Amino acid sequence: MTQAAVLARRRERLPFSHDERRAWLFLAPVATTLLVVAVFPIVYSLYISFWSIKLTRPHRQPFVGLDNYAQLLADPEFWHAVGRTTSFTVMAVTAICVIGLAVALLLNETFPGRKALQALLLVPWAIPYVANGLMWKWIYDSSYGALNGLLFQLDFIDKYMVWLGDANKTLPLIANAFVWKEVPLAALLLLVTLKSIPADLYAAARVDGAGALQRFLHVTLPALRPGFMLVIIYETMTAIRHFDLFFILTEGGPGDASHVLSWRIYVETFRNLSFGTGAAMSYILAIVTFALAYGVIRALGRNVR
Repeated sequence: MTQAAVLARRRERLPFSHDERRAWLFLAPVATTLLVVAVFPIVYSLYISFWSIKLTRPHRQPFVGLDNYAQLLADPEFWHAVGRTTSFTVMAVTAICVIGLAVALLLNETFPGRKALQALLLVPWAIPYVANGLMWKWIYDSSYGALNGLLFQLDFIDKYMVWLGDANKTLPLIANAFVWKEVPLAALLLLVTLKSIPADLYAAARVDGAGALQRFLHVTLPALRPGFMLVIIYETMTAIRHFDLFFILTEGGPGDASHVLSWRIYVETFRNLSFGTGAAMSYILAIVTFALAYGVIRALGRNVR
C-alpha cells in the first residue's frame, strides 16, 4: 500500500476533516464565551431555585426542592403581580400592533418626505431604555413636566397633575412610554411584510369589484399574518420581562401599583437577598413567556408560507 493511500485511509478515520477542525478551533473562543456568560448562568439559576439561599443567613442554605415554586404559587402578592404584568402586556402589545400597522400603511404609500420620515421613525427605537425612561420621567413630572405644560396651555387641565402618583394611571403611563419606543420596530417589520404582498392580489381584488376596505380586510390583513406573528411574539416577550421603565419611573410605586413580575424578581433577589425565591420566580416568568410564544406561533403560524 502506497504512502498516499495510507494517509487517505487515516483521514477517513478522523471524525473531522482538516478544514472542519480548523473551523472548530476558530469557533472555540466564541463557544467558550457563550458557555461562560450565557449557558452557565441559566443552568446555575435553575440549580439555586431548588435551594433556600438568602444572604441574610449565608451559612444556612438547605435544599428545598420545589418548595420555592409552591410558595410563590400560593402567594396572593405573586398573583397580583401576574395580573399587573398581564394588564401592562395587553395594553402595550395591542397599542404597538395598532399604531405600528397604521404607521406601516402610511409609509407604504408614496408621498414627498417618505424617506425622511422612515429615517426619523428609527430615532425612538435607537434611544436606550434608560434614556427613554429619564425622558418620560421629565415629561410626566408634576412640577415642570412637558405633559402638564401642554395640557395646561390647551386648557385641558386647570392645575398641574401628579401623573405617576395616581395608581390608576401608572400602568397606562408606563405602557405609553414603552409603546413610544417599540412602535418603530413593529412598523418596520409590518412594512417589510407589506412590501412582500404581490400586486397581482390587489389587481385581482379590484377586478372582482372589491373596494379599499374589502381589499384591506381580505388581502392586506391575511398577508400580514407573518409580520404580526413576529411583532406579537417579540413585543409580548419584551413587555412581560420589562424592568427598566418600572425602575426609573416609579420604582414599583405608588404603593404596589406597578409591582409587576420583573419588579418583584428584582426586589426579592437584590433587596430581600433571597436568591432561591428570585430564581424560581424568574423561571416561572421564563416558562410563561415561552408558552405564550409557542401559543402565538401555533395560532398565527398556520398556513404561513
